[in-house]
Amino acid sequence: MPSSDFDCFKQLLDARHPCVLIPTYEEDHAMNVVRTTAMQQHRHGLEWSVTQGLKDALLRDEATIPDTAHPAGAMAHLSMHTPANSIVVMLDLSGHLKDERTLRCLRELIPKLAGVGSTLVLIDGADEFPPAIKAIATRMDLSLPGEEELEQIVRKTIRDLHNERSIDVKLRKEDLEAIIQNLQGLTRSQARQAIVETAADDRRIDATDLKGIISFKKRALRGIGVLEPVETLITLDEIGGLKHLKAWLGLRENAMSDEAVEFGIEPPRGILMLGVQGAGKSLSAKAVATAWKRPLVRMDVGALFDRYIGESEKRLREALRQAAMMSPVILWIDEIEKAFASAAAQSVDGGLSKRMFGTLLTWMQEHTRPVFLIATANDVSALPPELLRKGRFDEIFFIDLPAADARRQIFEIHLKKRNRDPELFDLDQLSAAAEGYNGAEIEQAIRSSIYDAYSRNSLLSTDMIIRSLRASPPLSVTMREKMDALRQWAVGRCVMAD
Repeated sequence: MPSSDFDCFKQLLDARHPCVLIPTYEEDHAMNVVRTTAMQQHRHGLEWSVTQGLKDALLRDEATIPDTAHPAGAMAHLSMHTPANSIVVMLDLSGHLKDERTLRCLRELIPKLAGVGSTLVLIDGADEFPPAIKAIATRMDLSLPGEEELEQIVRKTIRDLHNERSIDVKLRKEDLEAIIQNLQGLTRSQARQAIVETAADDRRIDATDLKGIISFKKRALRGIGVLEPVETLITLDEIGGLKHLKAWLGLRENAMSDEAVEFGIEPPRGILMLGVQGAGKSLSAKAVATAWKRPLVRMDVGALFDRYIGESEKRLREALRQAAMMSPVILWIDEIEKAFASAAAQSVDGGLSKRMFGTLLTWMQEHTRPVFLIATANDVSALPPELLRKGRFDEIFFIDLPAADARRQIFEIHLKKRNRDPELFDLDQLSAAAEGYNGAEIEQAIRSSIYDAYSRNSLLSTDMIIRSLRASPPLSVTMREKMDALRQWAVGRCVMAD
Protein backbone atom coordinates (compact mmCIF):
# COMPACT_ATOMS: atom_id res chain seq x y z
CA MET A 1 0.00 0.00 0.00
CA PRO A 2 1.39 3.47 -0.87
CA SER A 3 2.67 5.25 2.22
CA SER A 4 2.53 8.81 0.87
CA ASP A 5 1.13 10.96 -1.94
CA PHE A 6 4.47 10.60 -3.73
CA ASP A 7 4.34 6.79 -3.54
CA CYS A 8 0.70 6.74 -4.66
CA PHE A 9 1.37 8.96 -7.66
CA LYS A 10 4.45 6.97 -8.65
CA GLN A 11 2.41 3.77 -8.45
CA LEU A 12 -0.23 5.23 -10.79
CA LEU A 13 2.45 6.24 -13.29
CA ASP A 14 4.12 2.83 -13.12
CA ALA A 15 0.73 1.23 -13.77
CA ARG A 16 0.42 3.41 -16.91
CA HIS A 17 -2.85 5.08 -16.00
CA PRO A 18 -3.53 7.42 -18.95
CA CYS A 19 -5.27 10.12 -16.91
CA VAL A 20 -5.02 10.95 -13.20
CA LEU A 21 -7.60 13.26 -11.59
CA ILE A 22 -6.52 15.07 -8.41
CA PRO A 23 -9.41 17.11 -6.94
CA THR A 24 -7.86 19.43 -4.36
CA TYR A 25 -7.49 22.99 -3.14
CA GLU A 26 -3.85 22.28 -2.29
CA GLU A 27 -2.53 22.97 -5.77
CA ASP A 28 0.98 23.73 -4.52
CA HIS A 29 1.30 20.37 -2.81
CA ALA A 30 -0.17 18.52 -5.82
CA MET A 31 2.28 20.25 -8.17
CA ASN A 32 5.15 19.44 -5.81
CA VAL A 33 4.19 15.76 -5.97
CA VAL A 34 4.08 15.86 -9.77
CA ARG A 35 7.31 17.83 -10.24
CA THR A 36 9.28 15.76 -7.72
CA THR A 37 8.14 12.50 -9.29
CA ALA A 38 8.89 13.75 -12.81
CA MET A 39 12.45 14.67 -11.81
CA GLN A 40 13.01 11.39 -9.98
CA GLN A 41 11.85 9.40 -13.00
CA HIS A 42 13.61 11.68 -15.51
CA ARG A 43 10.35 12.45 -17.27
CA HIS A 44 9.56 15.56 -19.27
CA GLY A 45 6.91 17.75 -17.59
CA LEU A 46 4.41 20.18 -19.15
CA GLU A 47 1.97 22.43 -17.31
CA TRP A 48 -1.10 24.32 -18.57
CA SER A 49 -3.31 26.97 -17.01
CA VAL A 50 -5.69 29.42 -18.65
CA THR A 51 -3.57 32.37 -17.46
CA GLN A 52 -0.13 30.99 -18.34
CA GLY A 53 -0.85 28.73 -21.27
CA LEU A 54 1.35 25.69 -21.89
CA LYS A 55 4.93 25.69 -20.63
CA ASP A 56 7.65 23.48 -19.17
CA ALA A 57 6.60 22.38 -15.67
CA LEU A 58 10.12 21.85 -14.36
CA LEU A 59 11.79 25.09 -15.44
CA ARG A 60 11.01 28.37 -13.74
CA ASP A 61 10.33 31.44 -15.90
CA GLU A 62 10.02 29.22 -18.95
CA ALA A 63 8.36 31.01 -21.89
CA THR A 64 4.81 30.02 -22.76
CA ILE A 65 4.24 28.09 -25.96
CA PRO A 66 2.39 30.43 -28.39
CA ASP A 67 -1.34 29.97 -29.03
CA THR A 68 -1.92 27.66 -26.07
CA ALA A 69 -3.83 29.90 -23.65
CA HIS A 70 -7.14 28.41 -24.77
CA PRO A 71 -7.45 24.77 -23.62
CA ALA A 72 -8.38 23.60 -27.12
CA GLY A 73 -5.21 25.20 -28.53
CA ALA A 74 -3.11 23.64 -25.77
CA MET A 75 -4.59 20.21 -26.40
CA ALA A 76 -4.04 20.55 -30.14
CA HIS A 77 -0.35 21.27 -29.48
CA LEU A 78 -0.07 18.40 -26.98
CA SER A 79 -1.61 15.88 -29.37
CA MET A 80 1.14 16.58 -31.92
CA HIS A 81 4.23 17.64 -29.94
CA THR A 82 4.24 15.85 -26.58
CA PRO A 83 7.52 13.94 -26.02
CA ALA A 84 7.21 10.28 -25.08
CA ASN A 85 7.05 9.35 -21.41
CA SER A 86 5.91 12.84 -20.37
CA ILE A 87 3.71 14.07 -17.52
CA VAL A 88 1.22 16.71 -18.65
CA VAL A 89 -0.58 18.77 -15.99
CA MET A 90 -3.70 20.82 -16.72
CA LEU A 91 -5.01 23.09 -13.95
CA ASP A 92 -8.68 23.96 -13.35
CA LEU A 93 -9.86 22.48 -16.62
CA SER A 94 -13.30 21.30 -15.48
CA GLY A 95 -15.07 24.61 -16.09
CA HIS A 96 -13.89 24.70 -19.71
CA LEU A 97 -15.34 21.28 -20.46
CA LYS A 98 -18.86 22.66 -20.65
CA ASP A 99 -17.88 23.52 -24.22
CA GLU A 100 -18.51 20.36 -26.23
CA ARG A 101 -15.59 20.96 -28.60
CA THR A 102 -13.12 21.34 -25.71
CA LEU A 103 -14.49 18.17 -24.12
CA ARG A 104 -14.08 16.33 -27.43
CA CYS A 105 -10.47 17.54 -27.71
CA LEU A 106 -9.73 16.20 -24.23
CA ARG A 107 -11.30 12.81 -24.94
CA GLU A 108 -9.16 12.49 -28.08
CA LEU A 109 -6.00 13.73 -26.34
CA ILE A 110 -5.96 11.16 -23.52
CA PRO A 111 -5.49 8.04 -25.73
CA LYS A 112 -2.91 9.89 -27.86
CA LEU A 113 -0.82 10.66 -24.78
CA ALA A 114 -1.22 7.10 -23.55
CA GLY A 115 0.01 5.87 -26.92
CA VAL A 116 3.42 7.50 -26.35
CA GLY A 117 3.62 6.42 -22.68
CA SER A 118 2.59 9.81 -21.30
CA THR A 119 0.10 10.61 -18.53
CA LEU A 120 -2.34 13.51 -18.27
CA VAL A 121 -2.82 14.87 -14.74
CA LEU A 122 -5.89 17.01 -14.04
CA ILE A 123 -5.51 19.10 -10.88
CA ASP A 124 -8.73 20.90 -10.08
CA GLY A 125 -10.36 22.65 -7.15
CA ALA A 126 -13.79 21.63 -8.42
CA ASP A 127 -14.62 17.95 -8.71
CA GLU A 128 -17.10 18.59 -11.53
CA PHE A 129 -15.75 16.68 -14.50
CA PRO A 130 -18.17 15.17 -17.03
CA PRO A 131 -18.96 11.45 -16.61
CA ALA A 132 -17.07 10.67 -19.84
CA ILE A 133 -13.84 11.96 -18.24
CA LYS A 134 -14.46 10.43 -14.82
CA ALA A 135 -14.89 7.06 -16.53
CA ILE A 136 -11.40 7.35 -18.05
CA ALA A 137 -9.56 9.13 -15.25
CA THR A 138 -8.16 7.48 -12.12
CA ARG A 139 -8.96 9.56 -9.08
CA MET A 140 -6.21 10.28 -6.57
CA ASP A 141 -7.19 11.94 -3.28
CA LEU A 142 -4.33 13.74 -1.59
CA SER A 143 -3.73 12.82 2.03
CA LEU A 144 -3.85 15.31 4.85
CA PRO A 145 -0.54 15.82 6.64
CA GLY A 146 0.26 13.36 9.43
CA GLU A 147 1.87 14.10 12.78
CA GLU A 148 5.44 13.96 11.47
CA GLU A 149 4.74 16.30 8.55
CA LEU A 150 2.72 18.65 10.76
CA GLU A 151 5.65 18.91 13.17
CA GLN A 152 7.90 19.84 10.25
CA ILE A 153 5.35 22.46 9.12
CA VAL A 154 5.10 23.94 12.62
CA ARG A 155 8.87 24.11 13.10
CA LYS A 156 9.51 25.57 9.64
CA THR A 157 6.71 28.15 9.96
CA ILE A 158 7.98 29.31 13.34
CA ARG A 159 11.55 29.45 12.00
CA ASP A 160 10.46 31.51 8.97
CA LEU A 161 8.45 33.90 11.14
CA HIS A 162 11.35 34.27 13.55
CA ASN A 163 13.71 35.12 10.68
CA GLU A 164 11.35 37.89 9.59
CA ARG A 165 10.86 39.26 13.08
CA SER A 166 11.78 37.82 16.46
CA ILE A 167 9.24 35.45 18.06
CA ASP A 168 9.28 34.29 21.67
CA VAL A 169 8.73 30.51 21.58
CA LYS A 170 8.05 28.72 24.87
CA LEU A 171 6.73 25.26 24.07
CA ARG A 172 7.33 22.14 26.11
CA LYS A 173 7.30 18.80 24.32
CA GLU A 174 3.75 18.09 25.50
CA ASP A 175 2.62 21.55 24.34
CA LEU A 176 4.01 20.92 20.85
CA GLU A 177 2.34 17.51 20.75
CA ALA A 178 -1.01 19.06 21.73
CA ILE A 179 -0.68 21.68 18.98
CA ILE A 180 0.17 19.04 16.38
CA GLN A 181 -2.71 16.86 17.51
CA ASN A 182 -5.18 19.71 17.09
CA LEU A 183 -3.80 20.62 13.67
CA GLN A 184 -4.73 17.18 12.36
CA GLY A 185 -7.51 17.35 9.80
CA LEU A 186 -6.25 20.62 8.31
CA THR A 187 -4.48 20.95 4.99
CA ARG A 188 -0.83 21.97 4.83
CA SER A 189 -1.66 25.57 3.96
CA GLN A 190 -4.28 25.74 6.73
CA ALA A 191 -1.82 24.37 9.29
CA ARG A 192 0.75 27.01 8.29
CA GLN A 193 -1.87 29.76 8.46
CA ALA A 194 -2.99 28.60 11.91
CA ILE A 195 0.55 29.04 13.26
CA VAL A 196 1.00 32.40 11.53
CA GLU A 197 -2.31 33.67 12.91
CA THR A 198 -1.44 32.44 16.40
CA ALA A 199 1.84 34.33 16.44
CA ALA A 200 0.58 37.46 14.69
CA ASP A 201 -0.71 39.43 17.69
CA ASP A 202 1.94 39.11 20.39
CA ARG A 203 4.87 37.54 18.46
CA ARG A 204 4.78 34.74 21.00
CA ILE A 205 3.90 31.03 20.87
CA ASP A 206 3.27 29.05 24.04
CA ALA A 207 0.77 26.60 25.58
CA THR A 208 -1.94 29.28 25.81
CA ASP A 209 -2.07 29.51 22.01
CA LEU A 210 -3.72 26.10 21.80
CA LYS A 211 -7.14 27.75 22.16
CA GLY A 212 -6.38 29.97 19.17
CA ILE A 213 -5.44 26.97 17.06
CA ILE A 214 -8.66 25.18 18.05
CA SER A 215 -10.63 28.29 17.15
CA PHE A 216 -8.89 28.49 13.75
CA LYS A 217 -9.66 24.83 13.12
CA LYS A 218 -13.33 25.37 13.94
CA ARG A 219 -13.53 28.16 11.38
CA ALA A 220 -11.69 26.10 8.77
CA LEU A 221 -13.89 23.03 9.17
CA ARG A 222 -17.05 25.11 9.40
CA GLY A 223 -16.63 25.84 5.70
CA ILE A 224 -17.04 22.13 5.01
CA GLY A 225 -20.28 22.19 6.99
CA VAL A 226 -20.29 18.53 8.08
CA LEU A 227 -17.51 17.98 10.64
CA GLU A 228 -17.12 20.30 13.60
CA PRO A 229 -14.26 20.08 16.11
CA VAL A 230 -15.52 20.06 19.70
CA GLU A 231 -13.63 21.44 22.67
CA THR A 232 -13.36 18.72 25.33
CA LEU A 233 -12.78 20.34 28.69
CA ILE A 234 -14.90 17.86 30.67
CA THR A 235 -13.41 14.69 32.17
CA LEU A 236 -14.94 11.35 33.12
CA ASP A 237 -14.52 12.33 36.78
CA GLU A 238 -17.05 15.12 36.20
CA ILE A 239 -19.77 12.61 35.28
CA GLY A 240 -21.55 10.79 38.08
CA GLY A 241 -22.05 7.03 37.90
CA LEU A 242 -21.52 5.06 34.65
CA LYS A 243 -18.93 2.82 36.37
CA HIS A 244 -19.16 0.00 33.80
CA LEU A 245 -18.77 2.41 30.87
CA LYS A 246 -15.83 4.14 32.58
CA ALA A 247 -14.14 0.79 33.26
CA TRP A 248 -14.58 -0.29 29.62
CA LEU A 249 -13.12 2.97 28.37
CA GLY A 250 -10.26 2.81 30.87
CA LEU A 251 -9.11 -0.56 29.51
CA ARG A 252 -8.94 0.89 25.99
CA GLU A 253 -7.49 4.30 26.82
CA ASN A 254 -4.22 3.72 24.93
CA ALA A 255 -5.52 1.17 22.43
CA MET A 256 -5.32 3.64 19.53
CA SER A 257 -1.59 4.22 19.95
CA ASP A 258 1.14 2.84 17.69
CA GLU A 259 2.53 0.83 20.60
CA ALA A 260 -0.83 -0.93 21.06
CA VAL A 261 -0.97 -1.82 17.37
CA GLU A 262 2.55 -3.23 17.53
CA PHE A 263 1.46 -5.29 20.55
CA GLY A 264 -1.23 -6.85 18.37
CA ILE A 265 -4.25 -4.87 19.54
CA GLU A 266 -6.81 -3.81 16.98
CA PRO A 267 -7.91 -0.20 17.58
CA PRO A 268 -11.41 -0.05 19.13
CA ARG A 269 -14.04 0.79 16.51
CA GLY A 270 -16.74 2.48 18.54
CA ILE A 271 -19.66 2.37 20.93
CA LEU A 272 -23.36 3.12 20.72
CA MET A 273 -24.87 4.81 23.76
CA LEU A 274 -28.61 4.47 24.15
CA GLY A 275 -30.66 5.80 27.01
CA VAL A 276 -32.97 8.32 28.52
CA GLN A 277 -32.62 11.98 27.72
CA GLY A 278 -30.33 14.01 29.96
CA ALA A 279 -28.53 10.96 31.36
CA GLY A 280 -25.08 12.02 30.18
CA LYS A 281 -24.59 10.53 26.72
CA SER A 282 -23.27 13.71 25.13
CA LEU A 283 -21.14 14.53 28.17
CA SER A 284 -19.65 11.04 28.01
CA ALA A 285 -18.69 11.50 24.36
CA LYS A 286 -16.79 14.67 25.26
CA ALA A 287 -15.21 13.10 28.32
CA VAL A 288 -13.91 10.12 26.31
CA ALA A 289 -11.96 12.49 24.06
CA THR A 290 -10.44 14.18 27.12
CA ALA A 291 -9.55 10.89 28.81
CA TRP A 292 -8.01 9.44 25.66
CA LYS A 293 -6.30 12.72 24.72
CA ARG A 294 -7.72 12.54 21.21
CA PRO A 295 -9.41 15.25 19.14
CA LEU A 296 -13.21 15.04 18.99
CA VAL A 297 -15.19 15.95 15.87
CA ARG A 298 -18.97 15.96 15.68
CA MET A 299 -20.76 15.13 12.47
CA ASP A 300 -23.57 17.57 11.71
CA VAL A 301 -26.09 15.13 10.27
CA GLY A 302 -28.41 17.95 9.25
CA ALA A 303 -25.73 19.36 6.94
CA LEU A 304 -25.41 16.03 5.12
CA PHE A 305 -28.71 16.24 3.29
CA ASP A 306 -28.77 18.06 -0.02
CA ARG A 307 -31.57 18.55 -2.53
CA TYR A 308 -29.43 17.38 -5.45
CA ILE A 309 -29.24 13.67 -6.24
CA GLY A 310 -25.96 12.14 -5.14
CA GLU A 311 -24.72 15.17 -3.18
CA SER A 312 -25.80 13.87 0.25
CA GLU A 313 -23.96 10.58 -0.20
CA LYS A 314 -20.94 12.51 -1.49
CA ARG A 315 -20.93 14.72 1.61
CA LEU A 316 -21.12 11.69 3.89
CA ARG A 317 -18.26 9.95 2.08
CA GLU A 318 -16.17 13.12 2.24
CA ALA A 319 -16.87 13.53 5.96
CA LEU A 320 -15.86 9.93 6.67
CA ARG A 321 -12.75 10.31 4.49
CA GLN A 322 -11.74 13.45 6.34
CA ALA A 323 -12.29 11.76 9.71
CA ALA A 324 -9.98 8.98 8.57
CA MET A 325 -7.38 11.56 7.53
CA MET A 326 -7.57 13.14 11.01
CA SER A 327 -7.02 9.81 12.75
CA PRO A 328 -6.46 8.93 15.49
CA VAL A 329 -9.67 10.79 16.23
CA ILE A 330 -13.03 10.33 17.92
CA LEU A 331 -16.01 10.82 15.60
CA TRP A 332 -19.26 11.69 17.38
CA ILE A 333 -22.67 11.30 15.72
CA ASP A 334 -25.20 12.76 18.14
CA GLU A 335 -28.80 11.51 17.96
CA ILE A 336 -27.95 9.19 15.10
CA GLU A 337 -31.57 8.07 14.79
CA LYS A 338 -32.55 11.48 13.40
CA ALA A 339 -30.17 11.10 10.47
CA PHE A 340 -31.19 7.61 9.42
CA ALA A 341 -34.73 7.23 10.75
CA SER A 342 -36.21 6.68 7.28
CA ALA A 343 -33.78 3.81 6.71
CA ALA A 344 -35.68 1.77 9.30
CA ALA A 345 -39.06 2.14 7.64
CA GLN A 346 -40.73 2.41 4.27
CA SER A 347 -38.79 4.99 2.29
CA VAL A 348 -40.34 8.46 2.21
CA ASP A 349 -37.30 10.21 0.72
CA GLY A 350 -36.69 8.28 -2.46
CA GLY A 351 -34.32 5.88 -0.72
CA LEU A 352 -31.83 8.60 0.28
CA SER A 353 -31.66 7.58 3.97
CA LYS A 354 -31.22 3.93 3.01
CA ARG A 355 -28.36 4.75 0.63
CA MET A 356 -26.63 6.97 3.18
CA PHE A 357 -27.15 4.39 5.91
CA GLY A 358 -25.62 1.76 3.64
CA THR A 359 -22.61 4.02 3.09
CA LEU A 360 -22.16 4.42 6.84
CA LEU A 361 -22.49 0.67 7.52
CA THR A 362 -19.94 -0.15 4.82
CA TRP A 363 -17.49 2.34 6.30
CA MET A 364 -18.03 1.00 9.82
CA GLN A 365 -17.31 -2.51 8.61
CA GLU A 366 -14.33 -1.80 6.38
CA HIS A 367 -12.43 1.25 7.65
CA THR A 368 -8.96 0.49 8.96
CA ARG A 369 -7.80 3.86 10.30
CA PRO A 370 -8.03 4.51 14.09
CA VAL A 371 -11.34 6.39 14.07
CA PHE A 372 -13.38 5.67 17.20
CA LEU A 373 -17.08 6.21 16.51
CA ILE A 374 -19.35 7.32 19.34
CA ALA A 375 -23.02 7.31 18.38
CA THR A 376 -25.75 8.43 20.76
CA ALA A 377 -29.48 7.84 20.47
CA ASN A 378 -32.60 8.56 22.51
CA ASP A 379 -35.23 6.73 20.44
CA VAL A 380 -34.18 3.14 19.86
CA SER A 381 -37.35 2.37 17.91
CA ALA A 382 -36.18 4.70 15.12
CA LEU A 383 -32.86 2.92 14.66
CA PRO A 384 -32.47 0.52 11.74
CA PRO A 385 -31.97 -3.00 13.14
CA GLU A 386 -28.81 -3.46 11.03
CA LEU A 387 -27.09 -0.83 13.18
CA LEU A 388 -27.64 -2.88 16.33
CA ARG A 389 -26.22 -6.10 14.93
CA LYS A 390 -23.19 -7.45 16.79
CA GLY A 391 -19.97 -6.36 15.16
CA ARG A 392 -21.11 -2.90 14.09
CA PHE A 393 -19.96 -1.46 17.42
CA ASP A 394 -17.55 -2.86 19.98
CA GLU A 395 -20.29 -2.46 22.57
CA ILE A 396 -23.78 -1.04 23.04
CA PHE A 397 -24.30 0.69 26.37
CA PHE A 398 -27.60 1.65 27.96
CA ILE A 399 -27.49 4.75 30.15
CA ASP A 400 -30.36 4.67 32.61
CA LEU A 401 -31.47 7.17 35.22
CA PRO A 402 -28.76 7.53 37.89
CA ALA A 403 -28.99 5.32 40.96
CA ALA A 404 -28.66 6.70 44.50
CA ASP A 405 -24.83 6.65 44.59
CA ALA A 406 -24.61 8.22 41.14
CA ARG A 407 -27.11 10.95 42.12
CA ARG A 408 -24.96 11.71 45.16
CA GLN A 409 -21.90 12.05 42.91
CA ILE A 410 -23.80 14.32 40.51
CA PHE A 411 -24.83 16.67 43.32
CA GLU A 412 -21.25 16.75 44.58
CA ILE A 413 -19.85 17.49 41.11
CA HIS A 414 -22.24 20.34 40.33
CA LEU A 415 -21.93 21.93 43.75
CA LYS A 416 -18.14 21.97 43.39
CA LYS A 417 -18.44 23.49 39.90
CA ARG A 418 -20.36 26.37 41.46
CA ASN A 419 -17.84 26.95 44.24
CA ARG A 420 -19.94 25.30 46.95
CA ASP A 421 -18.52 22.89 49.53
CA PRO A 422 -20.48 19.60 49.24
CA GLU A 423 -19.68 18.89 52.91
CA LEU A 424 -22.13 21.67 53.85
CA PHE A 425 -25.06 19.85 52.23
CA ASP A 426 -26.94 16.67 53.10
CA LEU A 427 -26.03 14.72 49.97
CA ASP A 428 -27.91 11.60 51.08
CA GLN A 429 -31.10 13.60 51.53
CA LEU A 430 -30.62 15.29 48.17
CA SER A 431 -30.00 11.93 46.49
CA ALA A 432 -33.19 10.50 47.95
CA ALA A 433 -35.22 13.58 46.93
CA ALA A 434 -33.88 13.32 43.35
CA GLU A 435 -34.98 9.73 42.74
CA GLY A 436 -36.24 9.51 39.14
CA TYR A 437 -34.32 12.62 38.03
CA ASN A 438 -31.62 12.53 35.37
CA GLY A 439 -28.29 14.33 35.58
CA ALA A 440 -29.43 17.32 33.54
CA GLU A 441 -32.49 17.79 35.76
CA ILE A 442 -30.36 17.63 38.91
CA GLU A 443 -28.02 20.27 37.49
CA GLN A 444 -30.97 22.48 36.58
CA ALA A 445 -32.34 22.18 40.12
CA ILE A 446 -29.02 23.39 41.55
CA ARG A 447 -28.92 26.29 39.10
CA SER A 448 -32.48 27.32 39.94
CA SER A 449 -31.85 27.13 43.68
CA ILE A 450 -28.75 29.34 43.31
CA TYR A 451 -30.92 31.98 41.61
CA ASP A 452 -33.33 31.63 44.53
CA ALA A 453 -30.55 32.05 47.10
CA TYR A 454 -29.14 35.07 45.28
CA SER A 455 -32.53 36.81 45.10
CA ARG A 456 -33.05 36.21 48.84
CA ASN A 457 -29.47 37.29 49.64
CA SER A 458 -28.98 34.06 51.58
CA LEU A 459 -26.74 30.99 51.49
CA LEU A 460 -27.61 28.05 49.31
CA SER A 461 -29.07 25.24 51.38
CA THR A 462 -30.21 21.64 51.03
CA ASP A 463 -33.84 22.68 51.50
CA MET A 464 -33.62 25.19 48.64
CA ILE A 465 -32.35 22.53 46.25
CA ILE A 466 -35.07 20.09 47.33
CA ARG A 467 -37.73 22.76 46.73
CA SER A 468 -36.34 23.31 43.22
CA LEU A 469 -36.51 19.57 42.56
CA ARG A 470 -40.13 19.31 43.67
CA ALA A 471 -41.14 22.34 41.65
CA SER A 472 -40.31 20.61 38.37
CA PRO A 473 -41.39 16.97 37.83
CA PRO A 474 -38.83 14.83 35.99
CA LEU A 475 -39.16 13.23 32.57
CA SER A 476 -39.46 9.85 34.26
CA VAL A 477 -42.89 11.02 35.43
CA THR A 478 -44.10 12.97 32.40
CA MET A 479 -42.88 10.28 29.95
CA ARG A 480 -43.14 7.22 32.19
CA GLU A 481 -44.63 4.82 29.63
CA LYS A 482 -42.04 5.58 26.99
CA MET A 483 -39.13 5.30 29.41
CA ASP A 484 -40.41 2.04 30.88
CA ALA A 485 -40.63 0.58 27.38
CA LEU A 486 -37.07 1.72 26.65
CA ARG A 487 -35.74 0.11 29.83
CA GLN A 488 -37.56 -3.13 29.09
CA TRP A 489 -36.10 -3.20 25.57
CA ALA A 490 -32.56 -2.71 26.88
CA VAL A 491 -32.63 -5.77 29.14
CA GLY A 492 -30.50 -8.46 27.52
CA ARG A 493 -29.67 -6.29 24.51
CA CYS A 494 -27.29 -3.74 26.02
CA VAL A 495 -24.59 -3.48 28.66
CA MET A 496 -25.75 -1.33 31.55
CA ALA A 497 -23.44 1.67 31.85
CA ASP A 498 -23.85 1.75 35.61
